[in-house]
Amino acid sequence: MDAQTAVINSQGLFNVHTAYYASPAPRGTIILVNGSLATTTAFAQTLRFLQSDFNVVLFDQPYAGQSKAHNRHDQPLSAEQEAHLLLDLITHFQADHLLSFSWGGASALLALAQNPPSLRKAVIMGFSPVVNPAMRAYLESGMQVLSQCDRRGVAELVNNTIGKHLPSLYKRFNFRHICSLDEHEYLQMAAHVRQVLSLDSHCYLQDAECIDIPMLFVNGELDEYTSANDALQFRRLIDNCEFARIANAGHFLDAENKHAWEQTRDAVMGFLLPAERTVKASTFQGRHQTLLGGTIEPSPALLASP
Repeated sequence: MDAQTAVINSQGLFNVHTAYYASPAPRGTIILVNGSLATTTAFAQTLRFLQSDFNVVLFDQPYAGQSKAHNRHDQPLSAEQEAHLLLDLITHFQADHLLSFSWGGASALLALAQNPPSLRKAVIMGFSPVVNPAMRAYLESGMQVLSQCDRRGVAELVNNTIGKHLPSLYKRFNFRHICSLDEHEYLQMAAHVRQVLSLDSHCYLQDAECIDIPMLFVNGELDEYTSANDALQFRRLIDNCEFARIANAGHFLDAENKHAWEQTRDAVMGFLLPAERTVKASTFQGRHQTLLGGTIEPSPALLASP
């Protein structure tokens, strides 16, 4: 089904290109939040399993994709501006679910901490609250090539680090995409990286403590940059949360291989549509339970549920 597209203004400052995919039998509306340097096309695999049950909203940040032509690029957006923009879109589409990937988790957490009234559940994929040594080394290397607008250097860095488990076809697509970006996009990412490197290593935990809706954190078993173990630290502050560990997958999860796509689909849909879950909370044994090829780890609150 073709998307309904529109350009929506946020804060009187930014114009955002959106794509709305209507479901034939919607059980809600879910908004997806891109990672850095990405456009709506990055969610092609995720859209495949969501659209049968949800209206899906995709959007390009003002500095990226089909939004670029509608905005000035005088200075980078702050994380707070991206979160405000996301809140505006949630309100506009009356989204009741949210799914973010990678860097999109930063603005998603800031927005979720405001507790937008329409939202009922959220999924955070490929993100952790910890800037661990592997991530810090990646970001520091990234700062060098981003600040120089070294297109080839940025593309090679992404493919050799967070993208190292992607199939060769995806790596080639990544390389072409990253090399084609405008200078302001590199400067935007450099601003993001500079901000993260200046913060405490546990910089995203404080944004999580105000969130009061059920959350699912999905991380790849092979992802050393936003690791599944690091993501578990969110349960210190969020009472109602679950953690899915996708076997044989790195940072890019459902884009990396068919089995990872199936595990991601089953973990996400099982969380969003709990009446259809094949594994109930009461069947958990100990701290780990295999769920459709991956591992889902309950928070203490989930362990206490009936």
